[in-house]
Amino acid sequence: MIKKLVLSSLLMIVVGTFSVLYGQTDRWQQKVKYDMEITMDVSKNIYNGTQQLHYTNNSPDTLTRAFYHLYYNAFQPNSMMDIRSRTIADPDRRVVDRIQNLTQEEIGYLNVSSLLMNGKKVDFEHVETILEVNLGEPILPGQTVVFDMEFVGQVPLQVRRAGRDNAEGIRYSMSQWYPKMAAYDVRGWHANPYIGREFYGNFGDFDVKITIDKSYTLGGTGYLQNANEIGHGYEDAGVKVTKPKGNTLTWHFFAPNVHDFMWAADPKYTHEKVKMKDGPMVHFLYVKNEKTAENWGKLKDYTVNAIQYMIDNFGKYPYEQYSVIQGGDGGMEYPMSTLITGHRNLRSLVGVTVHELIHSWYYGVLGFNESSEPWLDEGFTTWGTSVVMDAVFEKDNKFIHDGSYKSYFRLATAGYEEPLTTHGDHYNLNSAYGPGTYNKGAVFVEQLAYV
Repeated sequence: MIKKLVLSSLLMIVVGTFSVLYGQTDRWQQKVKYDMEITMDVSKNIYNGTQQLHYTNNSPDTLTRAFYHLYYNAFQPNSMMDIRSRTIADPDRRVVDRIQNLTQEEIGYLNVSSLLMNGKKVDFEHVETILEVNLGEPILPGQTVVFDMEFVGQVPLQVRRAGRDNAEGIRYSMSQWYPKMAAYDVRGWHANPYIGREFYGNFGDFDVKITIDKSYTLGGTGYLQNANEIGHGYEDAGVKVTKPKGNTLTWHFFAPNVHDFMWAADPKYTHEKVKMKDGPMVHFLYVKNEKTAENWGKLKDYTVNAIQYMIDNFGKYPYEQYSVIQGGDGGMEYPMSTLITGHRNLRSLVGVTVHELIHSWYYGVLGFNESSEPWLDEGFTTWGTSVVMDAVFEKDNKFIHDGSYKSYFRLATAGYEEPLTTHGDHYNLNSAYGPGTYNKGAVFVEQLAYV
């Protein structure tokens, strides 16, 4: 109860501070509703899609332009992401010059072939990772408009967060895969080019249909709507699954009130699930082998215990499902789910899962802008990770935030500390971003808790 009170007080302080800073007393958020259908060609790693977007302008402003993120265009030679990685003094070892060396079949791209607003064509231009749209008619305050789009994408070889055929052999880690309307808030459009770090989006509903080779098992954001047709471990107990004829299956997911949609797919996934008594259904999708079987088996109890601790001390988890999925290139949070690499020792596996899980309370519910204020999301989450790991994994005889304090002290004494107001993509050094955003952010939260 004390911890819950402390957390509530901290969040009210932070949210109240930002309301004062930006002069807002009446808050508003834009609203989106995505209906998407894609067909994935697993032999070519290319997918074709349609998107219908209902966009509600809850702002007091009249909008004459709009912007979509096209994240996969970052994975091409000479993109901003590629150039930054090759020129920064301390490049991310997962990237370095890998983008520059991608072949035509390995690059990523996301291209829009047609776009209508309320049935009328609008002019648009691809500017690397941003689609700039000139609206034929303005979107008035309070108005809802409908955008209809056709697009095609190629899944890049796994470099950073999203992609195919990662280092552990997972076929598809499909994050940032669709044209995503940029967020618009009191500071205007957040149409920042993608250089490799975090994200920010509008809350809304996602209705997504994915047609793919029937040997693949999928998981991610959203509730599967046709589980008894699909099978793959999602069907209700005792129900006989009659799969449609043909070589493909269409997976139908619905995700209410989220700000992104991730999915992953592999023909070798083992799918296991645990239903919590007073919590969500927890799904685990991983490739079971000698490197994963034992630790992922143990991970299930630790994850359930962590979720229960978070519910009891941080507040109710607002969704009925959470999925832990092997994929990606490290650990990355998404609504209702996470992608993590699976060949880890037990402490690392549990620690990363707990960290990404805690993001669901900050990134997932409060919707921090991870791009312009990454320290808010990562700082609170790093602080929470130490608290939850101490509760569910093993008690630490030392001060549980000792690591964060020491990391920040090293940063401060080294002389390359940068302001926490720095946009996540624009730190001069990666080695200043990590200790600042994660550890200095955690120190900030612990200092507030102390007060």
